[in-house]
Amino acid sequence: MDLEIDIEEPWDAATDWADLAQAALEALVTLAPELDNERLTTSLLFTSDAEVHVLNREWRAKDKPTNVLSFPMLEREALLDLDEDGPPEMLGDLALACETCTREAAEKGIPVEHHATHLIIHGLLHLAGHDHETSDEDAEAMEALETKSLAVLGIPDPYGDRTAATGI
Repeated sequence: MDLEIDIEEPWDAATDWADLAQAALEALVTLAPELDNERLTTSLLFTSDAEVHVLNREWRAKDKPTNVLSFPMLEREALLDLDEDGPPEMLGDLALACETCTREAAEKGIPVEHHATHLIIHGLLHLAGHDHETSDEDAEAMEALETKSLAVLGIPDPYGDRTAATGI
């Protein structure tokens, strides 16, 4: 999959967010091979809370920022049936909010790079048709994919004891 990445202020220019995003994708495709298709493109916007707030209000009728937004453009069935040959297909768009991501990382006592990686994987799974809000079983399956993908990168389980208790 091709990631089209745009990095805006206030994201720290000293961090290579594009490499971080690419590493997150590469870790995820080891567990979600349907995303390993050269025809797929995803746009990833690293932006401010203010911009995510506008997007969240306009597209989700929620008048506040959030950590990551995902806007899928391909149904899961179409993704699973996508051949290797053919024209490019837009999987969807992701937007990460800097201030929320930074605050949440500080609250968790983890590096912002680890939290951003988790949010990218989380968003990509949403674009691939996974949803943690449909049922507890779906949430556990999605969290397991996130945790295993992060482990590939040496990033600790972001869910801690909660997922350990579920046996995932």
